[in-house]
Amino acid sequence: MPSQRVLMLGSGFVTRPTLDILSDAGIEVSVACRTLESAKKLSEGVKLAKPISLNVTDEKALDAAVAQHDLVISLIPYTFHATVIKSAIRNKKHVVTTSYISPAMRELEQQVKDAGITVMNEIGLDPGIDHLYAVSTIESVHKAGGKIISFLSYCGGLPAPEDSGNPLGYKFSWSSRGVLLALRNAASFYQGGKVVNIAGPDLMATAKPYHIYPGFAFVAYPNRDSTIYKERYNIPEAETIIRGTLRYDGFPEFVKVLVDIGFLSDEEQSFLKEPITWKEATQKILQASSSSEKDLSGAISSKTTFKNSDMENQLMAGLKWIGIFSDAKITPKGNPLDTLCSTLEEKMQYEEGERDLVMLQHKFEIEHNDGRRETKTSTLCECGAPTGSGSYSAMAKLVGVPCGVGKSFLFKEPFRRCDGSQDTEADCIISVPPELEQHLEIHSLSRGLTLISTPYSR
Repeated sequence: MPSQRVLMLGSGFVTRPTLDILSDAGIEVSVACRTLESAKKLSEGVKLAKPISLNVTDEKALDAAVAQHDLVISLIPYTFHATVIKSAIRNKKHVVTTSYISPAMRELEQQVKDAGITVMNEIGLDPGIDHLYAVSTIESVHKAGGKIISFLSYCGGLPAPEDSGNPLGYKFSWSSRGVLLALRNAASFYQGGKVVNIAGPDLMATAKPYHIYPGFAFVAYPNRDSTIYKERYNIPEAETIIRGTLRYDGFPEFVKVLVDIGFLSDEEQSFLKEPITWKEATQKILQASSSSEKDLSGAISSKTTFKNSDMENQLMAGLKWIGIFSDAKITPKGNPLDTLCSTLEEKMQYEEGERDLVMLQHKFEIEHNDGRRETKTSTLCECGAPTGSGSYSAMAKLVGVPCGVGKSFLFKEPFRRCDGSQDTEADCIISVPPELEQHLEIHSLSRGLTLISTPYSR
């Protein structure tokens, strides 16, 4: 019988590589989803996978499941991670997530220490692989006596260009709710030595064209709080520090309209609990005078702004494509955000034969100890296997593989506490630890993940 057991929560887009790595290592995995059908589908063909049904909001059921395992891997939306960690604390079990450390998770740090467990976070793509290559370059520059003057890091999970033909230029390779929630986040960063703060509703208006390769029309906007990386990456000398998101041209304008008209609100609305038509739902959300397309368009125009008439026509056509003016019935979810997610997931899934793309680039402005300036980039461009081929998408590979490697490290190696002392029993809530970097790099490269570093001296 396997001596180690893992509870893996989630059946989303990135879970299969993690499950395969666990199984290959001879580890028994309970694949837990809200529905048994989803768990069975994910577990197909995996020797040591056991599908189970589990609702993480059921505290008693969650505790019972966690207690039976050595480690919990949480690949469900980040809003549920704190709930999972609380159960792990009660049952003294380790946890791995690929998500950023949220305030709700950070509040549990002392309880995690007291329970003698490790909660490893930020071990996917972004965050995760991005940390690995950022720290590697920064440490190399510092050891040579140089300085990091500017650090830019942008990452995007997108459809391959030939499969990007919808108004958002986007398809979902992970939780649609997670994607849309991230668009409401405020952002803070250093630019020219000063802290710049962007409110969530204004985020999309800050998006600007960003050049990586000539064949891609990218735009970029800041993501969350980049100011913490001055300390986290040990670059106190840096005047500019921005971590952000890449999307195709046109995406920010479309999302800005959705924000302005209230479609990304998760405030409960009674009328969105019934299967009414989309045009009725849109009328009520907008408080329009009627559900005619003319009145709905007028209400939208009164709540947002457009650069010009061409852009207005383009964005209105996009909203019509989504179906918010139509007689089609909504899938009622109780609030605008989740109701919209249901429709977007239907319209913006990867079809048979379509591929996804991940682009990640770090750009370092370096001042060497002799005063010479250099711009150095580190770029990852990964296309996934065609949907339906049986192989991994780019996003699944780049999130799921590091997560699986992180699990292996927890099982096989003694861990170090935050103060640097070795301790196999206790640790605090952490992001990717230095001890893990070499393990991640070797394993990732062996599975075909490569980054290209290019210096530009001036």
